[in-house]
Amino acid sequence: MLLADFGTSYCKLLDTSSGEPPRLIPTREFDRSIQVDIATGHNGKRYAQQYVNELTALARGGLSLIQESSFTLLDCGSRDIKYVIYEDGKIKDMGWNAECGASMGFTIELLERYYTLDFTKLEVPKTSFSITCGVLGMSHIFDAVITGESEAEAVAKFVKGIAINAYNFAKRPQNLYLSGGLCDNPLFIGSFPCSVVSLGRFVLLEGLQPNAR
Repeated sequence: MLLADFGTSYCKLLDTSSGEPPRLIPTREFDRSIQVDIATGHNGKRYAQQYVNELTALARGGLSLIQESSFTLLDCGSRDIKYVIYEDGKIKDMGWNAECGASMGFTIELLERYYTLDFTKLEVPKTSFSITCGVLGMSHIFDAVITGESEAEAVAKFVKGIAINAYNFAKRPQNLYLSGGLCDNPLFIGSFPCSVVSLGRFVLLEGLQPNAR
């Protein structure tokens, strides 16, 4: 069975019969002739026989991977952010934000490349910018650089602002499970004012598995 999570920037594919790990493919390089059995993601309906809503896939994937009955799972993608909250093994709350969470992941990746930064080497700043939109929030960086702040410092404050915005959106949990490409960004993870456990990029794929709860 071929499963896929068709993200805005990256596609994640898993052939359950191959025994191989999931493949990560930049969306711009994805073969548009491919058809999969089950898919999620904003382009999933175009390339699959069966489509699963992203929040449903996230919830099932979290329940399958997390060995707790009560938890908060936040997915930070290139285009939007979404969360599910479980209490005693049942969904208590969930949310999806493509406006205040607009292009946050994409913007962080863009800034890393534009300013030639290494997020594994940047320290978490003591302060942050107030960010409610990844695209509009970039103006804070430009203003800070103009006034003499280094590009690295300004971008770090931007990233921390995005993390705090995502934390507030997920109802400010004491402990947070994180899904998505930003799991690979230590600056982003370190910017949360709570304990964070990274689950990686393939949680939604896990939620498409037939045995996912």
